[in-house]
Amino acid sequence: MILLEIHNRILEDTVSVKIRNALNGSKPESIDVTIADFDGVLFHLTNPNGDKTKIRISICLKFYNELQQHGADSLIKEEYGDSLMETPESGYNISILLDLEKLPEDWHSLVKKIGLLKRNCFASVFQKYFEFQEKGEESNSRAVIHYREDETMYIESKPDRVTVVFSTIFKDPDDVVIGKVFMQEFKEGKRGSQTAPQVLFSHKEPPLELQDTDARIGENIGYITFVLFPRHTNKEARENTINLIHMFRDYLHYHIKCSKAYIHSRMRAKTSEFLKVLNRARPEHNNGRRGPGMGHRNTAIRAIS
Repeated sequence: MILLEIHNRILEDTVSVKIRNALNGSKPESIDVTIADFDGVLFHLTNPNGDKTKIRISICLKFYNELQQHGADSLIKEEYGDSLMETPESGYNISILLDLEKLPEDWHSLVKKIGLLKRNCFASVFQKYFEFQEKGEESNSRAVIHYREDETMYIESKPDRVTVVFSTIFKDPDDVVIGKVFMQEFKEGKRGSQTAPQVLFSHKEPPLELQDTDARIGENIGYITFVLFPRHTNKEARENTINLIHMFRDYLHYHIKCSKAYIHSRMRAKTSEFLKVLNRARPEHNNGRRGPGMGHRNTAIRAIS
């Protein structure tokens, strides 16, 4: 299966082009670009106050205020340092200022950080609960992140594990069937690799961990539970764990759509083969000409009658 990129490639490429042009001595040009990402996230690239030598990169997450409760602001400050603007662009949560006249020598790493802006916002809540687990502490409350309009992520820690639950909506009944097949594959993966996290799937009703919450119930609702153990949350592995798990919902629905597209293409190919067979079996018209022996058969029929 294909793993989705954790960075925004369009954002990285756009910023890289601007930097290369500046390094080559090209005249700076104005920019006003809006880039969409998964989960309703928007990026906006502009020149603040019309200054073409500076680029402001802003991000809008509808659920950022929930991430702020789990240390998103401090993590973003730590990651981006002086590049972070004290006052973000109006209508956006975070703004980073890039000065084309004062570029660092290792500007490639800065571009990669900019491409990971959405990922780093998500990382704060995971790091908080991973640290709880590392200290052997149990979280006093469960993190609830409404990362999409009708979908929610829940995180809580125990002394021996961290539980992450995604609620997701299947807009088509076929998506439920294909989604169950994928979840079964994740369960089988646990048998093949003892280091894999435990994955549970429940349809229509929330898992036991969410029985006392306002979690939604319905025919098109699914809940995917990841049970992460210390081998997944320790300092050596947690960055990779965050990279993979924060994209899981998008990963699941991407592959459901790819599976449906593949099934439809195979159905069209098979239908085309059937039509060819039917065309070969169609009798040919003789345009009224009698075949050999037709006259003798007609004479015999008149004689019998």
